Amino acid sequence: MAKRTSGKAHPAQRSGPPSTESGADKVDGRIRRSQDRVLTATFELLGESGVSGFTVDEVARRSGVAKTTIYRHWPTREALVIDACSRISDEQEVPDTGSLEGDLTAILTNIGHLLGTARWSSVLPSIIDVAERDPEFAAIHRRIQHGHAAPLGEVIDRAADRGEIAATADRPTMIAGLMGPLFYRRWFSREPIDEQFVKRIVRNVISNQRTTDDPRPDPGASPSLQ
Repeated sequence: MAKRTSGKAHPAQRSGPPSTESGADKVDGRIRRSQDRVLTATFELLGESGVSGFTVDEVARRSGVAKTTIYRHWPTREALVIDACSRISDEQEVPDTGSLEGDLTAILTNIGHLLGTARWSSVLPSIIDVAERDPEFAAIHRRIQHGHAAPLGEVIDRAADRGEIAATADRPTMIAGLMGPLFYRRWFSREPIDEQFVKRIVRNVISNQRTTDDPRPDPGASPSLQ
């Protein structure tokens, strides 16, 4: 049975209080709803123009929330952008297909789908750009990447526990080898991330890791010259 790990790419949706509540609770409910409208508009604008083209004026226009109200909750433009970006988190299932190849294929297929459909995929390049100069955005970027990598790390550890790969498997290198090609196709070559591509990535990474783990010489290699 699959379970979920950290890692939905939209402003967090909060469950509002029951409609029978009144007074301060109703006020709090209105505040939460207006904040959600602001964050939704922020995400839309970040996806269209990135961090550099982001303005509070446009967020106010799209959300219908007054600038004065926005600044009451987020004192600066940067505070609003950072808050919105920090809410990027895709909740991903950790599959249990019974094999490492099946688990990795399921995870990468899901990430490949999200790279083509989720709003964070258009916002992330802008975050990466700002993260080069801003430590707060660098921390946000690290958190996003950790959320993407966590399910891969979990199924790799599980495969090592059941002896499918060596306990000394190079986990960071495996994760980089799995994630890197997807990001390359999404933002550089812009080729499709299809099923055949995902399966080749998974098989190559598993094969390379098993070759590295096996101390026996390659039977196809030429004998060393003495």
